[in-house]
Amino acid sequence: MLLQSLKYPIIQAPMAGGVSNPILASAVSNAGGLGFLAGGYKTAEAMRQEILEMRKRTKHPFGVNLFVPNEDAVQEEELSAYRKQLETAAHQLGASVGEAKTDDDDWENKLNVLIEEKVPIVSFTFGCPSPKVIQQLKEVGSFVVVTVTTPEEALIARDAGVDALCLQGIEAGGHRATFHNTVKMKEDYSLLMLLRLVRKAVELPLIAAGGIMNGEDIALILTAGAKAVQLGTAFLRTPESGAHRLHKKAIADPRFQSTVITRAFTGRPARGLVNTFIKEYDQLAPCAYPQIHYMTKDIRKKAGETNNPDYMSLWAGQGFPFARELTAAELVKTLMSECEQALKRVAFRI
Repeated sequence: MLLQSLKYPIIQAPMAGGVSNPILASAVSNAGGLGFLAGGYKTAEAMRQEILEMRKRTKHPFGVNLFVPNEDAVQEEELSAYRKQLETAAHQLGASVGEAKTDDDDWENKLNVLIEEKVPIVSFTFGCPSPKVIQQLKEVGSFVVVTVTTPEEALIARDAGVDALCLQGIEAGGHRATFHNTVKMKEDYSLLMLLRLVRKAVELPLIAAGGIMNGEDIALILTAGAKAVQLGTAFLRTPESGAHRLHKKAIADPRFQSTVITRAFTGRPARGLVNTFIKEYDQLAPCAYPQIHYMTKDIRKKAGETNNPDYMSLWAGQGFPFARELTAAELVKTLMSECEQALKRVAFRI
């Protein structure tokens, strides 16, 4: 199993929007963990170029993540109403409200690139690809992972033939990986409870994600049965991270005290730092992804250009106050040292 070949059971989460770039991902892989590229929000060719750059930077395994397209119904009236509300924020920033368009994020072309490039690990978010797609990837040697948020999703992915599951607890930053973008989501699970429930339901290697920020967290999760842990927010403040400088600064800014799950920026539930935009638009945003992502894109861009974090999507998990400003390699080394010390303390008590 590929996960067992890693020096350390630490996976850097695939954070879209430029955060998980080849510099960060290769640094993590070179440090003994598993670096991940995010295939979302870029063309298939741009994704290929990042894969090629990764191979120049590391000889170790790495992963690439894709968004699974969905066909959830969207209410056009709600979109039109939200557009009118967004005009206020756009006007304040000198931005425009984008077209409420939809696409499949270059799905087929990206799949072809992954197959052609024989990427070591491929993971999926927002759904489970067909058994045929999973088999095609496995035939070229890819280890296939699907991100799930419920035991029901875990069963779907297992039956489709995946090699492992990534369990995303409610504590996680960024988008919820739910298979469907419905008005009323089913029960959300904390990571530990999700880990227990999925372990009971399926016999697959499990990767745990959500709120993991230090070695003690890692020791706890590994002891609970996960084969590896996936961290996103913990890597945001590293110099290798492609996060916007205002995003990095906000993570450590005492002005931002909490996180919340919101649809305001993209139309899909995602956890981020509570700022002015969320306070003003959270209750107004309908379920409409990627339409709202495109509608707010220029607003978020202009906010970054004008040094205004209050209108940016500052994705972060609940453990954000514990994010450290270390290099990626230093962070991996520190996390493992803390983990080993925590496991020794537990063994001593027993």
